[in-house]
Amino acid sequence: MRWLALFLYCGLAFAQGYPSKPLRLVTPFPPGGSADLIARLTAQKMAESLRQPVVIDNRAGAGGLVGTEYAAKQPPDGYTLVLITGAYPVQAAMLKSMPFDPLSDIAMVSLLTSYPFVISVRQDSPFRSLGDLIAYAKANPGKLNYPSSGIGTVHHLSGELLNAMAGIDMTHVPFRGGASPLTEVLGGRVDLLLEAMTLSIGQIQSGKLRALAVTSRERWKALPDVPAVAETVPGYEVNSFIGLGATGGTPREIVERLNAEVRKALASPETRQRFVELGGEPGASSPQEMKSFIEREVGKWREVIALRKIEKQ
Repeated sequence: MRWLALFLYCGLAFAQGYPSKPLRLVTPFPPGGSADLIARLTAQKMAESLRQPVVIDNRAGAGGLVGTEYAAKQPPDGYTLVLITGAYPVQAAMLKSMPFDPLSDIAMVSLLTSYPFVISVRQDSPFRSLGDLIAYAKANPGKLNYPSSGIGTVHHLSGELLNAMAGIDMTHVPFRGGASPLTEVLGGRVDLLLEAMTLSIGQIQSGKLRALAVTSRERWKALPDVPAVAETVPGYEVNSFIGLGATGGTPREIVERLNAEVRKALASPETRQRFVELGGEPGASSPQEMKSFIEREVGKWREVIALRKIEKQ
């Protein structure tokens, strides 16, 4: 018992002295994207409160896997944080094997923001509603196609979920990431875009794309006149997200401290407004709530993969 008491005392003392040096926030994507921007906004606010710099470390590659693996293998001392996005549970469901355990080698800290995808078409498309698109797809199996940034991405699986639930058979056209899906839709070479609100809202507001539906359970405040997919396909829902994690094994007291700092950052009206401008809904969670959410997402995508007979990578 004395050893246990000493261990707990030492852990608490360590947490009370934390942080005593700069923190690193690994962003597993290139600079400039919406996820990177949210990471920088969050890091700035946390640094002000923690009184230590929070340095962004962009480590892109393999759809985010390179940076996340790096963070998972750092010392569990709370000085390495990592951005977690909607790609994370999809990879856990899609890959035959991962170089780390997605539910134990990363300690979930808090969700930061969530946002739906938008199903949109070019402004000159004949489809005026999601119902129009689904009716055409049913009458013409395999004729409609939709792009994604690669096989097994959340964009790909979101399209397959729509195929399964709407009883249609759209053709998936994978590209090698980047802006290719948007470029191909704008160029008229593919029929529709299923993309995150954060990336498509600008094209919708400029009139280049026509939004048919949002994938949230209900209509989204950034596009209040656009119906939810669930109004046409009951039960359909896809929400992507961005959250914060730390190296697995980080002491609970430090994880809780980081969670409190995230809540402070998201309480800032300035930060909340910037997140909303990016098409998201800011909102913190407890570490356990975030972990449970990730677990549910992994389970959902595993079901889609099995149902649509998608080969794991």
